[in-house]
Amino acid sequence: MSILRRPTLLFLIVLLLVPAAAADRLTVVSWGGAYVKSQMLGFILPFEEETGITVDVLEYTGGIDEVRSQVRAWNVRWDVVDMELFDAHRACRDNLLVTFDHDTLPPAPDGTPAREDFLEGSLLRCGIGNVVAATVVAYDHERIERAPQRIEDFFDVQGFPGRRGLRRSPKVNLEWALIADGVPREDVYRVLDTDEGVDRAFRVLNGVKPWVDWWRSGEEAIRLLETGRVSMTSVFNGRVFDAVQRGETFSILWDHQVWFMDVWVIPRNGRRQELAAEFVRFATTTDSLARQMRYIPYGPVRRSSLEQIDPEIRRQLPTAEENMVAAIEGDAEWWAANLDRLTERFERWLERPVMVPRDRPN
Repeated sequence: MSILRRPTLLFLIVLLLVPAAAADRLTVVSWGGAYVKSQMLGFILPFEEETGITVDVLEYTGGIDEVRSQVRAWNVRWDVVDMELFDAHRACRDNLLVTFDHDTLPPAPDGTPAREDFLEGSLLRCGIGNVVAATVVAYDHERIERAPQRIEDFFDVQGFPGRRGLRRSPKVNLEWALIADGVPREDVYRVLDTDEGVDRAFRVLNGVKPWVDWWRSGEEAIRLLETGRVSMTSVFNGRVFDAVQRGETFSILWDHQVWFMDVWVIPRNGRRQELAAEFVRFATTTDSLARQMRYIPYGPVRRSSLEQIDPEIRRQLPTAEENMVAAIEGDAEWWAANLDRLTERFERWLERPVMVPRDRPN
């Protein structure tokens, strides 16, 4: 009996090991919707074809809580994560991410070293930049009576009636509120550094709170416009481009866009860190980033990629000269230091009811 049982046990062990040996897999976590579609077409499918590695793509809505949980439990299931820059700073500060050797990144096609080809600030100790995106105001120009011309119009529910869409986060909302209250863009974060400045921003938000629908993902924001639930909404610029390609009559207000960077990070304690690093190197080549931009107008973080992009697409990038006239650079380090306390206050503020004046529009 024992002679028969040993081969049977060995056979079962082999069966369990064969799938892991036969098919390398990588789990990449990103933002979903039009954005992940651009990544699939730009570099994920080419990576699979070139390497034979299967990439499983999961969607999330940001933050570092799940990464922290996996890393501290030594049960890392997310191999590579697309993070907003401020979250990457937070995760790196908390020792949740592996560090990168920037010298292993491939050079530009003309031989320019990666360190010189990547935009300033896009090579982090714990992450590699991939795109420059922006939060903008979008509206349906066939449904709205008056098109907004400046960010102050978003907060004017009498002059520009209708509901609004805003991301359920203090980020961008506080910056825009201060701009609408007359703070120059170069002073926004200095004002937010004070308790009085934060109070001032929330007072402005009080004025629109009864007319706000809160969204958590770019897809939710676009649906608010598609269904006519809101007359205008904050949203990531690439989601508007995708909707227009599908026939929607949406326009972008670029005034005081808040631009930011997304970066690739690799959680610590994962079992496939070398494979994850190989994916990041592939995803951030000049050609990979340029291919992605064919499907969504987010700015590439490599100068050599920008040279390959069609001029019509380049005009729709957040980094296009005409779109940067009044732009705000989202201060990732400031938000990394202040997000937790301001999110706590923001959530408390959301729970408090606000009385709607009778003379205000529905």
